[in-house]
Amino acid sequence: MKRGVLLLSALSFAGCGERVEQFVMPDQVTDFQALYEGNCAGCHGFDGRHGAARPLNDSVFLAVIGKETLRDVITNGRKGTGMPAFAQKAGGGLTDQQIAIVADQIEARWARPQEFASIALPPYRADLGDPKMGEEVFRKQCAMCHGREGSSKIGSLVDPSFLALVSDQSLRTSVIAGRSDRGMPDWRKHSGVMTPQEIADVVAWISSHRAPVNLTQRGTK
Repeated sequence: MKRGVLLLSALSFAGCGERVEQFVMPDQVTDFQALYEGNCAGCHGFDGRHGAARPLNDSVFLAVIGKETLRDVITNGRKGTGMPAFAQKAGGGLTDQQIAIVADQIEARWARPQEFASIALPPYRADLGDPKMGEEVFRKQCAMCHGREGSSKIGSLVDPSFLALVSDQSLRTSVIAGRSDRGMPDWRKHSGVMTPQEIADVVAWISSHRAPVNLTQRGTK
């Protein structure tokens, strides 16, 4: 999502053709479209698709994350990614009411919960699994597209530069929900439905390729 500042104006006419300009302060905006376009569309696309970031107009993703967690992510952002916190109390520009409007309307417009009523969804969050087991899972479930070592022509998943830009949670979300904008299938459409343990293991294996962070700082003269 892209943090934006909203200031809406409306023109009305009163008496003898006099023009009156009315302003709505940013924290008073309650129109979903205005809130979404001003804060989310820059990264997630104006229709919830075709942006640089994960599509929000994706029923699988919305089923997995759930409205409460979606609201929490909008409120507090996601560390280790480009997703900022939008809540005023966290340094953003949106009130709690505005965040509720955005989360509620994303779900109302783009979620299809009836499609997942009988499906056991993997948990959105979980601890990392066993990277050794994850290597086997990756070669069984993911190698067809990403190559046995995770570095095929469609993009390397084990490149430290790529891993520096995504969090473990982002990796997990992509393994579960896929990326509908990139043709990546969700956890049900690989070489057999992936179990929660397989998901945790494969994320651990991909994450194990991160370059170690050097916390040593140079002294100043």
